[in-house]
Amino acid sequence: MKADLYNKKAEKIGTVELPNRIFARKWSPQLVHQALLAQTANSRENVAHSKGRDEVKGGGKKPYAQKHTGRARHGSIRSPIFRGGGVAHGPSKTRDFSVKINKKMRQAALFSLMSRKLNDGDIMIVESLALETSKTKEVFSFLKAFTGKVSGVKKSTLSVLMIPALENRSIYKAARNIPKVKSLGPKSLNVYDLLKYKHVLVDKGAVEAIAKTYNINNETVK
Repeated sequence: MKADLYNKKAEKIGTVELPNRIFARKWSPQLVHQALLAQTANSRENVAHSKGRDEVKGGGKKPYAQKHTGRARHGSIRSPIFRGGGVAHGPSKTRDFSVKINKKMRQAALFSLMSRKLNDGDIMIVESLALETSKTKEVFSFLKAFTGKVSGVKKSTLSVLMIPALENRSIYKAARNIPKVKSLGPKSLNVYDLLKYKHVLVDKGAVEAIAKTYNINNETVK
């Protein structure tokens, strides 16, 4: 399939051929949702933890005799009902929140989302996103140029994901100073960031890099 090609001034300079298997996929919200849940769950850090009765100190001996005291029977002061004892049914850092998703499903979800965003006009192919310097003002200047070209984008409500051809530290450093603007390499492309940012600027070379990463050729989707 073909898409419009722009320069950094947001001027249309031609068209570019895009791989159908990446940008002409059927929209599958269920699959995208499943991939998003897996990604967020797998990146979750399990830090909440409370000590159980087997982890707290003390309670080596029986606190008092079993009989003839008039009190309830207890074998250890580490019991959850004692002050300073273990916590019953508390959170544990050993809990596993990871969610398994097949590689093909994750890839299909990514391509389905990219196809939807291209169809909605939220993805724009740029001739080159390479920077001459790593200055924030250089990034902001061409983002400002695209402001009038992308529907709904204003200076105060920018939400842009940039995908350069290579893992570019210069554009990453320059973009991180602008709120709601992020730079992401082709190999780091994921469902979460595509959903988080409204508009996506893709370097022409990044399209080839994405296709190469996933061994995609330009065959028509059946």
